[in-house]
Amino acid sequence: MLLGTYEHNMDAKGRVSIPAKFRDDLGSTFVISYGLDHCLYVYSMEEWTKFADEINAGKGTNALKIKRFFMSNACECEIDSQGRALIPQSFKAYANLTKEVTIIGVSTRAEIWNREDWNNFKADNDLSTENIGEYMNELGMML
Repeated sequence: MLLGTYEHNMDAKGRVSIPAKFRDDLGSTFVISYGLDHCLYVYSMEEWTKFADEINAGKGTNALKIKRFFMSNACECEIDSQGRALIPQSFKAYANLTKEVTIIGVSTRAEIWNREDWNNFKADNDLSTENIGEYMNELGMML
């Protein structure tokens, strides 16, 4: 399970260090795709297959749009001997990735964010403990 928040710097070649705690779960080859909120989603091959199966099961015009969005904006990546992954240029542009990135674990996937965008997202969405408690209550989750 992918958990935690890690701050890293992307080098001049567009490589970012994948947190050591994520490498075992992601494997040496994994999939990066455009994500929602202009971040990148990072899936192990197993989790990508599950996600793709969900997408492929959808029917109708909106399902086709979702399929086109995720499948056309995904690529396989490998971790190099120093634990880094090369982020393709178009992916860096989509996620506004510059030198400072934040990588977060979101259970079955990781997300790569521009650090400033991640901090703004947290502030704009008021992820305070009080609000999270309310959201959990709305979903019927036990605290």
